Amino acid sequence: MEDIFIGREEEISILNKALFSKEGELVAVVGRRRVGKTLLIRRTYQFQLKFEMTGIQNGSLQEQLQHFTNRLNFHVKPTIPFQVPPNWLMAFNMLMLHFDSQPLDQKIVLFFDELPWIATKRSGFLKAFGVFWNSWASMKNVVVVICGSAASWMIQKVVRDRGGLHNRITRRIQLRPFNLRETKAYFQSRAINLNHYQIIQIYMALGGIPHYLKEVEGGQTAAQNIDRIFFSNNSFLREEFDLLYPALFDNPEQHTKIIRLLAEKWKGLTRKELIDTGRFSNGGTLSKTIEELIQSGFIKPFYTFGKKKKGIRYRLIDEYSIFYLKFIENKRLEERGMWKKFSQTQTYKIWTGFAFENICLKHISQIKRAMGIGGIYSETSTYLIKGNETQKGVQIDLVIDRNDQAINLFELKFYNTEFTISKDYAATLRKKRTIFKNNTQTKKQLFWTILTTFGLDHNEHSLGLVDQVMTMDKLFVPVTEF
Repeated sequence: MEDIFIGREEEISILNKALFSKEGELVAVVGRRRVGKTLLIRRTYQFQLKFEMTGIQNGSLQEQLQHFTNRLNFHVKPTIPFQVPPNWLMAFNMLMLHFDSQPLDQKIVLFFDELPWIATKRSGFLKAFGVFWNSWASMKNVVVVICGSAASWMIQKVVRDRGGLHNRITRRIQLRPFNLRETKAYFQSRAINLNHYQIIQIYMALGGIPHYLKEVEGGQTAAQNIDRIFFSNNSFLREEFDLLYPALFDNPEQHTKIIRLLAEKWKGLTRKELIDTGRFSNGGTLSKTIEELIQSGFIKPFYTFGKKKKGIRYRLIDEYSIFYLKFIENKRLEERGMWKKFSQTQTYKIWTGFAFENICLKHISQIKRAMGIGGIYSETSTYLIKGNETQKGVQIDLVIDRNDQAINLFELKFYNTEFTISKDYAATLRKKRTIFKNNTQTKKQLFWTILTTFGLDHNEHSLGLVDQVMTMDKLFVPVTEF
């Protein structure tokens, strides 16, 4: 199987079901920029794809219609070339007339990529597309695939459309970045053999975006790869941040402002804190921006244990954005070896701890399975109490509240050796547990769980305190194995 299909078995199955169904199918594929949407469609449907058009970013209506006509002429190769239509109703009429003249005894695929770039305001595209689907494609032996990187736009304007496309999507795919196990498989498919510690370090900087991960080369450590990928003159990832958000959002200034604010606050910010620090207006525009960033996979809401909506903290979870803002932006490119210099700084140490914590929070299913509680209903949250004059602040990286009358309190630690609990650290853990129990008034059994890279160096201070130890290897387990 092609390396682009690593970890895409479920998505390929959905696409094949659409292909072999006996009805017209409208498939919406959503996923952030560079995650591999276009290649997935092209390779899965390589023999059935009869028309493909990718929107032109910031293109005018006339430019989009010209591009549509060019693509139609390319795919169809008519004796007399099609002429540019005056509007999208006429454009889709051209498409329908051509394929009506063809025997559709086998299913064909029509693919519209980067739909948000095509369906601009006042373009009339969505209305015409609705007519095209309802009056023709839905009754033909056709799979129509619509795709877009602006996940929130796709969901609001297409998936939840109240007009001609209302409830017309027959299948939906949200293509997500690779998890750690899929990243490892991707590397192996490219003859890159790295151990889990090296893979996690690369994931901290690049995340699970296939287009970024293909920059990784074999025979080099994570540090060498990161140094070459980010700190060489020809690195496209040095410019990616400035292109990323404008490609997804019409007016990205507020989006990037939120991203920058969250990059400075490792544990995230509440809505009120965002408003206060960013001086945002508390209204629908902010809500829409936050929702768009969530839908696009850049930020994630985390609940504080024991609190409901008011306890939500928004946290930046996009590895690349965090890495860029911490180590690339406004930094002078000097020479190779920059990453080695950064690795000696306090900023690096703080970043590794936060980045590892983010990775663990993205692999909750793997953690639960490795704990043997995959079949038990549980809720995950974090725990944060700000300090005051009488009490120091307390934070717990991860809380898993289980339905079998137990709660796991997690410490997530990134170390290059076994983690050692000192006398003072043991006292801190005991105090945290006491404060948590007293403040929450929970009657459940509390377990301290340490999840760290290479495990725990058991000593007198960990004895009777730490109930369970997990290593980074557990983050790589397939959740279906248990």
